[in-house]
Amino acid sequence: ILGASVSGHIPLTHIFDSHSPSFLRVTGDGDGLSIGGNHLLHLIRRNPDINVLLFNNRVYGLTKGQYSPTSEVGKKSKSSPMGSVDYPLNPLLFALGSEATFVARTTDTDQKHMVETFKAAHAHKGISFIEIFQNCVIFNDKTWEPVTGRENRDEQILLLEEGKPLVFGAARDKGIRLNGLDPEIVTLGEDGASEDELLLHNPKASSLSHANLLAQMSYPDFPTPHGILRQVDRETYEDAVTNQIAVAKSKQGEGDLQELLTGSDFLVVE
Repeated sequence: ILGASVSGHIPLTHIFDSHSPSFLRVTGDGDGLSIGGNHLLHLIRRNPDINVLLFNNRVYGLTKGQYSPTSEVGKKSKSSPMGSVDYPLNPLLFALGSEATFVARTTDTDQKHMVETFKAAHAHKGISFIEIFQNCVIFNDKTWEPVTGRENRDEQILLLEEGKPLVFGAARDKGIRLNGLDPEIVTLGEDGASEDELLLHNPKASSLSHANLLAQMSYPDFPTPHGILRQVDRETYEDAVTNQIAVAKSKQGEGDLQELLTGSDFLVVE
């Protein structure tokens, strides 16, 4: 676990069966998107059966509080005392741009939703990428408070449900519809807005357009989507390699390792 101060509330062994053929990688916004960004990109695009949990606390928590790739503009830290001028990287857009077959977001303060998201990722065959909103209580406490705080979450979190319209708000009276190609917030019952006009959530869409649109929605302009943004089927890296080997054997036979090592052309020195 690198790049973020990860405080675990639920043992992962309660969610991910240690006898499962899939693997688990736990990382942070610093390790996954900066130090190991190149490795994570190629891991995702190959689509192995691996679950990636990226804990995002928007700071380098384990190395004493430097700003990270996801820190907001103006973030004051030990490495940016006057405020960061870097535009933050969006982890979900990074995963979607790398063609991840499962992309989701949850928060560590909603354990029920977090466990449900983990289980869905575990059941998915192929790469799964989950961004987890997390506070670093030492160096960046309450960084997600405007979104996940008790007084804010009903109005600021958009819970995604497959096949359901994008509705949110404490009174479930607000929704997201398209205005041309752009999303907009409407209040149901006002200006003739009804649920029939709202976007329906479809994580299984072959196009990335819907998932990309959701990934770009963020505080303060929009509620922040939580749940599964994308979940599609694609041949895994393991299956592709296994099938390739099977085809080669069917055409060329099992082969001989010693012959492969020595070959048929060699010199004898006397």
